Amino acid sequence: MKTFHVDADGYYGNFGGAYIPEILHRCVEELQKNYLEVLESESFKREYDELLRNYVGRPSPLYLAKRLSEKYGCKIYLKREDLNHTGAHKINNTIGQILLARRMGKTRIIAETGAGQHGVATATVCALMNMECVVYMGKTDVERQHINVEKMRMLGAEVRPVTSGNMTLKDATNEAIRDWCCHPTDTYYIIGSTVGPHPYPDMVARLQSVISEEIRRQLQEQEGRDYPDYLMACVGGGSNAAGTIYHYVDDERVKIVLAEAGGLGVESGKSAATIQLGREGIIHGSRTLVIQDEDGQIQEPYSISAGLDYPGIGPIHANLAREKRAEVLAINDDEALEAAYELTRLEGIIPALESAHALGALRKIDFKPSDVVVLTVSGRGDKDIETYLKNMPR
Repeated sequence: MKTFHVDADGYYGNFGGAYIPEILHRCVEELQKNYLEVLESESFKREYDELLRNYVGRPSPLYLAKRLSEKYGCKIYLKREDLNHTGAHKINNTIGQILLARRMGKTRIIAETGAGQHGVATATVCALMNMECVVYMGKTDVERQHINVEKMRMLGAEVRPVTSGNMTLKDATNEAIRDWCCHPTDTYYIIGSTVGPHPYPDMVARLQSVISEEIRRQLQEQEGRDYPDYLMACVGGGSNAAGTIYHYVDDERVKIVLAEAGGLGVESGKSAATIQLGREGIIHGSRTLVIQDEDGQIQEPYSISAGLDYPGIGPIHANLAREKRAEVLAINDDEALEAAYELTRLEGIIPALESAHALGALRKIDFKPSDVVVLTVSGRGDKDIETYLKNMPR
């Protein structure tokens, strides 16, 4: 049977793999050998589940948004990842990876972050496990997400601003990989999304799959069936999207709609719409779709949302788009802002700018009244308040 999950070699169709400098070969090979054995062991599952329940606050609610449903003429459930400890889905992954790092005898943790949510989640679990933590963050993002920077510092992490490129997520990832090359023996790199060399995309998707596992159970309770007609999520690197669709990816009854960052418009030259603009290439250790010029030079992406401002995309999503299993829509800055204000005023929920892109896709789909839609609100909007205030609708 055809599957959209990873194959034994670390590929999703044509995408994935591990393209890495020789110095990292042993680190990545060690991970490949260990991750499944650890993730599937009873002791890991027990500790992970206990922390998700009592520390993160899972399960996160599946909330029937009545006024939003009325507006779009279908039944819209919101998967409330914004209610997790630290305010986003990122903590599901960082807790799992730090437990793995500890079992592998690593003592120092590094991470990259864009919007700062993954940085905060990493700093949080490092404080919990008493581990040294260094977070790389583009200087542009340090300025636009300064509250998250202060949270990381308060949690005991060292935040290193990155001044190369356009000083955003891509550049932070470059620096984190350089650090890893210099400290391969004691350092574990917690990647925040379904990107990077195999096994990271699969490992992150598995750790985030707690989202779709809960959706199945919660829909059964609320709807009497365990699958929706539509699953919707925003996608940059793609971890909340991968978690949302994980248990449904091979279920053809479920339509998958992903929203990427259109920026000022796909044709404007100021966009992060990788599925629309990208061509096959290699970025950060993985073959995927990449926004690049004729010579293969990576182009600087742009989005109002720091968490979607990435010139690549997780290989799982590149394959889903290529195989037409997922519909990927580019949502521009202004559409995301409008959707965020709409949710705030209809349901009293202020979403992260990233999640607002998924909400912006609602108006681009022709729903039937009987349709059950599950949309993941990947994070809360506290970190984006200044951007929202600057762009408040008249």
